[in-house]
Amino acid sequence: MSQSRRKSSIAANPVLIGAVTTLVLVVLVFLAYNANNGLPFVPSYDVKVEVPNAAGLVKGNEVRVGGTRVGVITKIEPSTQADGSVIAVLTLKLNSVVEPIPSDTTVMIRPRSALGLKYVQLTRGPSSKGLPNGGTLSIAQATPAPVEIDEFFDTFNEPTRRASQANLTWFGNALAGRGYDLNLAVQDLKPFFDSLTPLARNLSSSRTDLTGFVRGLAQSAAVVAPAAETQGQLFVNLDSTFQALASVARPYIQESITEGPATLENATVNLPKLRPFLANSATLFNNLQPGIASFTDAAPTLASIVKVGTPVFKKSPAFNAELSTTFTAIETLSLDPSTTLGVDDLTETMTILKPTLAYVTPAQTVCNYATILLGNAAQIGSEGGSTGTFQRVMVMPTPGGLFDPANPSTSEPQSPNNEGGPSDQPANGGPPGSDIASFLHSNPYPYTAAPGQPANSCQAGRENYIVGEKQIGAAAAGGGN
Repeated sequence: MSQSRRKSSIAANPVLIGAVTTLVLVVLVFLAYNANNGLPFVPSYDVKVEVPNAAGLVKGNEVRVGGTRVGVITKIEPSTQADGSVIAVLTLKLNSVVEPIPSDTTVMIRPRSALGLKYVQLTRGPSSKGLPNGGTLSIAQATPAPVEIDEFFDTFNEPTRRASQANLTWFGNALAGRGYDLNLAVQDLKPFFDSLTPLARNLSSSRTDLTGFVRGLAQSAAVVAPAAETQGQLFVNLDSTFQALASVARPYIQESITEGPATLENATVNLPKLRPFLANSATLFNNLQPGIASFTDAAPTLASIVKVGTPVFKKSPAFNAELSTTFTAIETLSLDPSTTLGVDDLTETMTILKPTLAYVTPAQTVCNYATILLGNAAQIGSEGGSTGTFQRVMVMPTPGGLFDPANPSTSEPQSPNNEGGPSDQPANGGPPGSDIASFLHSNPYPYTAAPGQPANSCQAGRENYIVGEKQIGAAAAGGGN
């Protein structure tokens, strides 16, 4: 009974009901007022974007992806760049459902209505890398540059409107009273298009290479582009020239044309009197013929020069255009500090190698050792049959290896301490009956026509064996030439 009485008393209290109603209305108004900035206690995804200009944007403007509202602008701040230019930085509060947006997302400010209301459009890129919460899209992503409505209407400014009116007037005057001629033109269009069809077919053929022709025109235009200002000045000067001629067109130029017939008549009478002069000129040129004849022998050469040089000069503009990039790269390379260090290192390397090359080079240029070595190496496997090739080998018995102690007088002489077996002293002959050729001969550094050695002296493999005498080093008198 007490609880029922309490409930009845609360429902019957108009002050309490009014207070609750007022509180609910205040909350609803607060939520409605802040709806553009996002509902409270709702998670959001905040990013910053840089744009060239934020004119027409205010806090609370929408942010859309694919035409769908996904957030609002919460802050607009200016930012000064390193080059002194000023851009705008927008802070966007986005719904968490779009998190994360790709790092290559593009930004564009679009008009929402003709009255100037705008919104920010985000176009997601293909990148798999997402922009973190609080990240920034750089000014490079603010492309393409938007066109303002006033810029569009400014296209048709007063000078343009006056020129359009003048063009329409002259076009009307050009067509007025020419209906019959237009009918004839329409009538003649069919044979014209009949003739145009094979022409278009030839132009579209791959054998025509219309693309190459257009590319050649583009190259020609690129070649004459540096002279465009000069050509423009030429037309300016021609305009001045024609203006000067217009000032004397009447009566001077007109009189010249009028008096032309009388001039021709006078020439008819007086030109025969010039015949002696022409005859003397003919004699002069006749006397010049021997000198001109000397050009006869040179004519084929001159013609060949012209024939060969013409296509070369035609290709030279494109070649020169490519050289521009080459010389720019060479200039960049020459200005690179690393290049100077590399040249210095290369110079030092060549300075160190110079003495070595002075000794190694004559071994090939004078003695031809490298070529002989490679040639002999190639002959190692030159022998063979149907099953393949094999190495050419010659078995060389060691000196004294065939010595027969049982028949010392009839067998090969012994050669003690030779290179074919153990020795207890250098090969230097031996007891009576030994091989007299068993003497040590060694030349570890033969002459190769190197600096300080006899010129054209090549000893390796060419020294004569000195019988009965030990020889270490180069033979006397520089043998082996």
